[in-house]
Amino acid sequence: MTMTDLMRRLGQINDLEAAASLLSWEQETFMPPEAAAGRGLQLTTLSGLAHELLADDQTGQLLAAAQPEDDTQAAVVRVARRDYDKATKLPTAFVEERTRVQNEAHHAWLEARANSDFAAFAPYLDRLMTLARRQADLSGYDEHPYDALLDDYEPGMRASHVKAVFADLRDRTLPLLTRIRAAGDAADYSVLTRPFPHGAQKAFAWQVAGEAFGLRDQFARQDESAHPFQSSFSRSDIRITTRVEDYWPACCFGTWHETGHAMYERGVAERWARTPVSSGTSLGVHESQSRMFENLLGRSRPFWERYFPQLQAVAPEVTEGLDAETLYRAVNRVNPSLIRVEADEVTYNFHVMLRFELELALLEGSLTVAELPDAWNAKMQEYLGLTPPDDARGVLQDIHWSAGLIGYFPTYTLGNLLSVQLLEAARRSPEIAAATDRADYGPLRDWLADQVHQHGRSLTPDELTVQATGQPLTADPYVAYLHRKYEDIYSLK
Repeated sequence: MTMTDLMRRLGQINDLEAAASLLSWEQETFMPPEAAAGRGLQLTTLSGLAHELLADDQTGQLLAAAQPEDDTQAAVVRVARRDYDKATKLPTAFVEERTRVQNEAHHAWLEARANSDFAAFAPYLDRLMTLARRQADLSGYDEHPYDALLDDYEPGMRASHVKAVFADLRDRTLPLLTRIRAAGDAADYSVLTRPFPHGAQKAFAWQVAGEAFGLRDQFARQDESAHPFQSSFSRSDIRITTRVEDYWPACCFGTWHETGHAMYERGVAERWARTPVSSGTSLGVHESQSRMFENLLGRSRPFWERYFPQLQAVAPEVTEGLDAETLYRAVNRVNPSLIRVEADEVTYNFHVMLRFELELALLEGSLTVAELPDAWNAKMQEYLGLTPPDDARGVLQDIHWSAGLIGYFPTYTLGNLLSVQLLEAARRSPEIAAATDRADYGPLRDWLADQVHQHGRSLTPDELTVQATGQPLTADPYVAYLHRKYEDIYSLK
């Protein structure tokens, strides 16, 4: 048994996972509705085969006998051993059952959300929560069953640490929100729903994704789906989706958010291709890129000073009577809203906190699935002073639970924190700071590719954060950023 044998097996596993991902992407974009049942079987087969190959005794023997010849192979073996250890704790029958239930739940969610009918989705979510508890028990944990699930998305993170981070953020951002709401409007927000043809929205968002952020037709494409997402089958085959509605920032900022994910996958070094290292190190680090592109850059004053003329050219009805400064203030409106993906930077993390707390309660058994809509509405009222008028704009709005992604939500806020920490580290370079201040993001993209993207999973999230920024993850830069930006927009003293 040689490294060649191990690399071949890992490549086969990667190919199976990519094929499953491609089928999932097509399911969300072009698949006819009647194909759902057959697609579920196909995905179940592929996930089972990939898991069997990874958890097989021969994989363990190949890993035990592995003698890496260089740093690249050493990193591949290290990451593969971690994946193998996790995989061997989950029986293939469990993985296949989970995939099958996730597929059924997803299609049930699509229909339930369209009809605003949580009761129709509840039995599927109940099964998914049962599977999540089984996964936690099979995987094992030291403190809380949530830790076993969170570790799939943010290796090494614990629920106890997330709780502490969220409590600190809540204490330091709620007073800012109170001051902003007392200050009144900072702009005319009707611009955000002015007529903007749907095709023109997509074209403008895609054009800017290419010019500002480097997304190119040669390796990427964009389509529409019920919930925006990014899929990567290799660094040369990346798909993003968006959704288009009358509130046109949803399309633009959704596109730029997914572009951040896409450029991360594009930047992973070629040497990791067809290995378990060939993706982002964690969802939190991934979200740091999407939230940076969407918010720190896409909602910045320099961005709109540069791209306002292009918006004028494609959507004169939107920009009539406006200038770049007015639009900048409008797209940074702080206003508690029902929908997470449309939330502003100040209130966004409260949406995440709400979901995290509900997931903990569901997993612990202190909350039942049947009680979830009322619990959701109560927390929305507690955090944001809003009560959803229906399930579609409340408990059914996100795709994540229907996909079995229990433990995913905290990564959005962890990504918010890291996004500012990374940008401030990059701006220590005078060249990058000057370029970013004129919305030239080429130097910043190069820095991110070098400091973050190229490493794939070869570094842990903690290792990458310290190496790139000089310190562990901290909320301080992010909180300071929110205060600095919004105190200026709302003329707060």
